[in-house]
Amino acid sequence: MTLASVAEGLWQALEPLLPGLSVEVLPSCVSTNTTLLDRARAGDIAPCLLVAESQTQGRGRLGRSWLSVPGASLTFSLALPLAPADWMGLSLAIGVAVAEALDNSGQRIALKWPNDLWLRDAPGAGRKLGGILIETVAAQGQRIAVIGIGINVLPQAGAGLSHGLAVLQEIDTEASVTRALRAVALPLVDTLQRFETQGFAPFVPLYAKRDLLLARAVTTTLATVPDGTAEGVNAQGALLVRSGSGALHAITSGEVSVRLARAGACA
Repeated sequence: MTLASVAEGLWQALEPLLPGLSVEVLPSCVSTNTTLLDRARAGDIAPCLLVAESQTQGRGRLGRSWLSVPGASLTFSLALPLAPADWMGLSLAIGVAVAEALDNSGQRIALKWPNDLWLRDAPGAGRKLGGILIETVAAQGQRIAVIGIGINVLPQAGAGLSHGLAVLQEIDTEASVTRALRAVALPLVDTLQRFETQGFAPFVPLYAKRDLLLARAVTTTLATVPDGTAEGVNAQGALLVRSGSGALHAITSGEVSVRLARAGACA
């Protein structure tokens, strides 16, 4: 089954929730986020789910590149007008939605604050499975959110498991790009609509069950909190870190990077 062949079914499931939605599949684009941001700036603010079989300049958080291989990785973005009272915690809520959709056992997919999905190998340890990139733009008096999601589905030539990447096939022998997209699309929309009205607070318990950093020693790029112990997240989605002095710090994402304080940990 191809991505193009599932587009109609996705549209039928999602359009009642997002009137005016279009579902598009491109063989290649620079970046699904970039494409949808450019459209919004040009005046097209209708909801759109854009899937690319490959991206030539895929982007992750903090300007990192995101590798996309046709048939091996799922890369898509959803653009829609969004007006939550507080945007904080949105990437965490989306992470919960994706993890729950792909791993209903709750045992294998963990969430690394603020926007990564990891495949858990042991408590506090694992490999990166996917990432979330949220960008917004003002257009026609509204704020348009563009939510980009990338998931490693099958092993990729030149970037195998030995390079610290995980793939969905490790926990789902029938994993495919189309299967993953169909699994996460509806939960993603449901989560966005719930977040818009209720914020992040309802997602805190679900996030806590998958929190990779919880009770782990961490280091951060924040000068005032170079290291400490992660104590979960608050109702706004800030990471709580207890420093060596005993002070509890609430860290918002911004340009802060957090690592597990162990050899070989990935940002």
